[in-house]
Amino acid sequence: MLRQYETVFIMTPVLSEDQMKETVKKYQDILKEKGAEIILNDNWGLRKLAYPIQKKSNGFYHLIEYKAEGEIISGLELALKRDERIIRFLTVAMDKHAIAYNEKKRRKAEQEKEKEKEVKN
Repeated sequence: MLRQYETVFIMTPVLSEDQMKETVKKYQDILKEKGAEIILNDNWGLRKLAYPIQKKSNGFYHLIEYKAEGEIISGLELALKRDERIIRFLTVAMDKHAIAYNEKKRRKAEQEKEKEKEVKN
């Protein structure tokens, strides 16, 4: 049965822009290979950590929202654990309320973009 998940991971701040994009692409490819449907890919950028991790106080945050079989989560998390570029990660299975909230948030963001386009024209 397909369920909807969110995985947020924090990459080390010493990565270049290209290395960061390459890391994100690696995990997107892992998900796609295993049959996941990626719904949202959101780069949150460089943020300050709540507490130092591996003597680092900042990290690049990235969120991937996707639909997948539950069995692929363990493989994804194993790959994240083995990658030295990843400081921390968290995968959450979303319930119907979280899914509805995210869809509403995306629709609102799209409407705001459309309004900005209308103002420019």
